[in-house]
Amino acid sequence: MQPLNTSPPSQRGNKRWGVAFILLVGGFINYLDRASLGVAAPSMMSDLHLTNTDIGLMGSVFSLCFAFSQLPAGWLADRFGPRKVYASAATLWGLSTMLTGLCSTLPALLAARGLLGMTEAPGWPTSAKITSIWFPRKERALASSIWDASSRWGLAFAPPLLVFMSIHFGWGALFYLAGSLGVIFGVVFFVIYRHPENHPSMTQAERDYILADGGGSLPQQPAGSRVKWAELFRYKSMWGMMLGWFCYIWLFNIFVTFLPLYLMKTQNMTLSSMGVYASIPYLAGIVGAALGGFAVKWLIDGRRVAEPLKAKKIVIMVAALISGATTVAVPFCDSLVAALAMMTIAMFFLSAVSCTCWAIPGDVASNDIVGTVCGIQNFGGFFAGALSPLVTGYIADATGSYAMAFISGGVIAAMSGLCYWFLVKKPIAREGERLAGTGQPLQSQL
Repeated sequence: MQPLNTSPPSQRGNKRWGVAFILLVGGFINYLDRASLGVAAPSMMSDLHLTNTDIGLMGSVFSLCFAFSQLPAGWLADRFGPRKVYASAATLWGLSTMLTGLCSTLPALLAARGLLGMTEAPGWPTSAKITSIWFPRKERALASSIWDASSRWGLAFAPPLLVFMSIHFGWGALFYLAGSLGVIFGVVFFVIYRHPENHPSMTQAERDYILADGGGSLPQQPAGSRVKWAELFRYKSMWGMMLGWFCYIWLFNIFVTFLPLYLMKTQNMTLSSMGVYASIPYLAGIVGAALGGFAVKWLIDGRRVAEPLKAKKIVIMVAALISGATTVAVPFCDSLVAALAMMTIAMFFLSAVSCTCWAIPGDVASNDIVGTVCGIQNFGGFFAGALSPLVTGYIADATGSYAMAFISGGVIAAMSGLCYWFLVKKPIAREGERLAGTGQPLQSQL
């Protein structure tokens, strides 16, 4: 373990926060590409004679391919490093998005969305690994809140930007625009990203501060003592992260895929006005993600009432329950203002859940396997991503209403807090071994 760094914050420098901003930009483009389908859906349904179930199926194919690609994505980030993996992924997901604009049949659209799911898979596990490398443990939730909020930035600004493109140039043009940004970002990221040990302009004080509390890209455990990929499924904490993320993603993907359609069909909105109103919940999500990260840091540093892992679990539990309750209330609202208010509150707290969940792998796993652990967490979660759009579309077609989809989605989202609180407890390490630097024995978790 590195010696404790006592340099004043003013002398350390802030290069690490610049890295968080780069991840924010990458995540924004990632979700801009992902959200294109939700914005283009009304026009595509009209032009290509698609149904709600068809749109849901495209969302499900994306999520299923995304889920299974998480397993190699996290391993690739650990094996080859985040610089090469993230740059390659961004370039490929940009090309996949552009390909969607060329499709005119449902099978072709399904293939393009599946390819997008596979190429976007490394984005979040790689970002979480970079966070574990560039930030000390106590700052990881706050750092994660910055780049995880990119999903809300993308979803907030996608509707007005992409609706403008769709109205004036056709729905295919919005896929070309969003995809080209991914290609550009991939090239730029490869050129500028470096690990803290190799960064040419950061101060030694900041480098020592990062390394003193678990940061850095060097393995923290001897090669022979690392937990193997297949062994991770033996740990209760790993299953808690998978199940908790499953519950979160179930509701989040309902918002991503069907929020624009919900507003147009239940509130009688035009396409242009929908672009503005659909952004409001995601703007609240940006604030919610930031405040979730600050809440964790406040519990650790400000109030000193909890160690890092417990502080994160407190925030997840409270935010998940509030988000679930307000989502259940949406179908019972009798006005646009009331329904939008409930969805906005739900997304605010759902975002606090999300950013905090992404910081947890860094607390239960060493840096050399964080990418793999994050990939497995996301793998479990996006089974929900594969199911929830299809189930929601089927419910909407069968009942003519989105009510049951929102009610069940809210209940499932609330269960996310329970999974993290009761199941995620012990660090992931081999039975009988000691966590580096703690001197505390670790027990088998199952």
